[in-house]
Amino acid sequence: MPEQVSLEDIEATARGLGIDLSVVDLNAINLPPGEDFGIKRCDDEEDLYHEESLELESGFGNVIVVDNLPIVSSEKFEKLEGVIRKIYSQIGVIRDGGLWMPLNPDSQKTLGYCFIEYNTAQEDYFLWKQNLQKEKTNGYKLDKSHVFSVNLFDEFDKFMRIPDEWTPAEIKPYVAGENLQLWLTDEKGRDQFVIRAGTFTEVFWNDPRQMIPELVYRRQYWTESFVQWSSLGTYLATIHRQGAAVWGGATTFNRLMRFAHAQVKLIDFSPGEKYLITYSRHEPSGPRDTDRVVLNIFDVRTGKLMRDFKGNADEFALGHSGVTGVPWPVFRWGGGREDRFFARLGKNMISVYETETFTLIDKKSLKVDNVVDFTWSPTDPIIAVFVPELNSGNNPAKVSLVQIPSKEELRQKNLFSVSDIKMYWQNNGEYLAVKVDRYTKTKKSTTSGFELFRIKERDIPIEVLELENKNDKIVAFAWEPKGHRFAVIHGDNPRPDISFYSMRTAQNTGRVSKLTTIKSKQANALYWSPAGGFFSLQG
Repeated sequence: MPEQVSLEDIEATARGLGIDLSVVDLNAINLPPGEDFGIKRCDDEEDLYHEESLELESGFGNVIVVDNLPIVSSEKFEKLEGVIRKIYSQIGVIRDGGLWMPLNPDSQKTLGYCFIEYNTAQEDYFLWKQNLQKEKTNGYKLDKSHVFSVNLFDEFDKFMRIPDEWTPAEIKPYVAGENLQLWLTDEKGRDQFVIRAGTFTEVFWNDPRQMIPELVYRRQYWTESFVQWSSLGTYLATIHRQGAAVWGGATTFNRLMRFAHAQVKLIDFSPGEKYLITYSRHEPSGPRDTDRVVLNIFDVRTGKLMRDFKGNADEFALGHSGVTGVPWPVFRWGGGREDRFFARLGKNMISVYETETFTLIDKKSLKVDNVVDFTWSPTDPIIAVFVPELNSGNNPAKVSLVQIPSKEELRQKNLFSVSDIKMYWQNNGEYLAVKVDRYTKTKKSTTSGFELFRIKERDIPIEVLELENKNDKIVAFAWEPKGHRFAVIHGDNPRPDISFYSMRTAQNTGRVSKLTTIKSKQANALYWSPAGGFFSLQG
């Protein structure tokens, strides 16, 4: 990495040379072509320099070419032009005189293609690169004989450079990559954490015994927005104007892959780190349009775009609270670390996709009337689905367990007088706890209890657990990882109680049993250690 010089050092050097920087016009200084005076760019800056030059060197980023149009005579020219203008005006504003359909000078008939130029500013070129204009009408079927083929004008230069004769690709020698899990072999068993301060991003070893963090890696201008660890800690992702990048290594943090997604705002890794989801939201191009959401799913190792989802923000909102109305993450992953399935909530349906083809299972969504929430088992392809009470209680609320990909309902429990529920999976997928808040007969207050599902046992038996004091407010709930115990913080006063239960004891393997209660602790949150056995109270 090149040596970094601060502004204070530059000013001090200038004063030593008798130069007053305040009267120097830096913009008027022109270096000789190819001369950098020994100041070298780092690799990433060089890449960024070339990328930005390439993005802006073309002036036809807002022009598309529509092929396979009907060939008509001059009498039908205006009618065909009106049809094309109507179709493509829905995508964006066509520039005045921006629709050109050339004619054959001999026959005075159209040639079967046209050029369309939009009022798209140069700074919006990145959106065009994602083919927002192309994707909506490429393959548009005007009639049986005319299916539109759409390309960006800038793509033709790329097509023309394709050689006529095929030549085999150069096979590069294999170079072993760095062990991305090397940090797990730390002799002290430490974890790493990352912080950002100003323009710097720093990675440290967390040493709980010494109580002093040890610097691992430090870099300035590493990200333009934020950084995020992947699900298992293998990668560190950075966010940039052009997209996202992932970095890896115990101490080197080399860039492993980049993912093109203009104006990306959020990212999410699948549980097994096989896939990366990127999200962006774009302002409408016309007064009648709405904000547009773009979601891309990439293969983390290859960088390949596996599937994209685009649409109006309203299509992804569904009344949820989230990033400007869109719940995040939009997709929820199932099937454990194999990353086999992902799903999102829709109106009266749950759309479940499989990652072998990135299409809907059975080519259709799972129909569930009035569904408001669902959650995956952390280990098995099972979805827990919640449907609220309807028609003043005539239709009870219900929690259902659905097997994927068969969509078979494994178990269902009807619940009455329900105000709200929350679902908690044990990390091994052995148990599901459903906290149910029920109205009292007067409807002026609620009581809480639990429905406990034993997922691995035959017919999935369900137990009902009520606290000794039914009126106690349940503040927090947490399963012990890799175990059979769970803890509940309950009570209405500032110092609630913490009760511990077990789904299996030596004396009673088939029923939930209370173990103990810790009285009057100032706490509103409870966290088990990753391996279980220990817990911490906070609040």
